[in-house]
Amino acid sequence: MTAPGIDSSSVTPLSHALGLAARIGTRIFTHVRFEGAIDDIPKQGPVILAANHVSNVDGVLLAGWVLPRLTRQVQWLGKREMFDVPVMGQVIRAYGVHPVERSGADIEAFRMAEGILEAGHVLLLFPEGTRSRDGALQTPRDGLALLALRTGATIVPIGLSDTNRLWPRGRKPRFWRSGHVTVRVGTPFRLAEELPPDLSRKEAKSQATDLIMRRIAALLPERQRGPYG
Repeated sequence: MTAPGIDSSSVTPLSHALGLAARIGTRIFTHVRFEGAIDDIPKQGPVILAANHVSNVDGVLLAGWVLPRLTRQVQWLGKREMFDVPVMGQVIRAYGVHPVERSGADIEAFRMAEGILEAGHVLLLFPEGTRSRDGALQTPRDGLALLALRTGATIVPIGLSDTNRLWPRGRKPRFWRSGHVTVRVGTPFRLAEELPPDLSRKEAKSQATDLIMRRIAALLPERQRGPYG
């Protein structure tokens, strides 16, 4: 399976411009700390950027503080309705976002994601699937683990701390100049090098999901680790 229409050989000038706008925008509302070694992320082959999700600002932070530091274009999955919004649709498509229908989204999204990874690209995913209501990690879906197992992709855990204080779920963003949010990139790893080789498919998927979430939890403050504390 291939992912048609993707050119991810390098970061585009538009991506750099949008990243700059995202950094400026977030700096207006709060202070941002970035930690982690971007240089450890593979320059070739399939890569999954796996981040926790607690706020609408998460995507903006990743777009401004992580993606511009990479030498490769990153692919996202987004609701098709966003592409109908004037200007926004053109911008997000140019930024590597691929439309997915809400009806049957799980199947379509998985197939699209698998195609992107099998083509050797970088894919950004939130394993929880939706924003946490209290800022702590939730029980994730197992799609990310299954994708990594099937494609052999390198996984890069990313922890986003306190973004829910800046833009709580169900509320408007607020100025939080007295505090800060943290974007922390962890050490890349591959499931084949971390899991026992004799696991059944069900056991491998379960242990892979747990491992991924614990790697993300290790990048978060205790109050945000939830069941992985």
